[in-house]
Amino acid sequence: MRFITFRLKYVLLAVALTLLLTVSALTAGAAGASAVYWSGTRSLPIYSVERSDNKIAISFDCAWGVDYTDEILQHLDEAHVKATFFTVEFWAKKYPEYLKKISEAGHEIGTHSATHAYMSKQSETEIKNELTTSSQAISEITGKEVTLFRAPFGDYDDLLVDTAKAMGLYTIQWDVDALAWMDLTASDIASRIVERVKSGSIILCHNNGLHTAEALPIVFDTLRARGFEFVPIGELIYKDNYTIDATGRQFPSGDA
Repeated sequence: MRFITFRLKYVLLAVALTLLLTVSALTAGAAGASAVYWSGTRSLPIYSVERSDNKIAISFDCAWGVDYTDEILQHLDEAHVKATFFTVEFWAKKYPEYLKKISEAGHEIGTHSATHAYMSKQSETEIKNELTTSSQAISEITGKEVTLFRAPFGDYDDLLVDTAKAMGLYTIQWDVDALAWMDLTASDIASRIVERVKSGSIILCHNNGLHTAEALPIVFDTLRARGFEFVPIGELIYKDNYTIDATGRQFPSGDA
């Protein structure tokens, strides 16, 4: 009887483990970045892009401070890399000279909202206001149209993604998180990035991470030696005739 009970517990444990691994596999792509919140709904941002040409993108979220921004821009210039910066409205208004400097260096700029709030908690009207005023603030300083949006904290739901899409904005997540905001060493930041990148990856960094700038030359040299090419997110993603699978990976229509 004790043997039967033991075997039953073993079977139940194995079934539970199998279910856990299955769920983990199904959600790994969408929840692979550390600060991602997924509601379980089917309107997904773009986490990565299905490409066979080894093109990748590096992005920087700008919400607080500019202490390391000049050094980041210097490394980008020296490596001839064009990046994508997502800026919050209050950051853009506080540092218009930096926003203009980023734009004039040829980098792409998207909105990171107006107030850096958890936008899945907002109404449609509040979302539209956040996206409208933040995009206008960027355009007034740079003279360029805003077409990309990254949700603060990686927090989103159907309403947010669908509203942004209706406003002509592509919602962008990431599949490689540098975790630079945790003040990791430059070596640790570089290792996290180069070990996780694949063709079509979108890398998340922050402009005010303590050792982000220091890590960039290592990242650029290592990934280029492996055959990767850096492009802005707007050049990496498909603008039409595409699908997004359950992991948030974007495919040309018919390829998913």
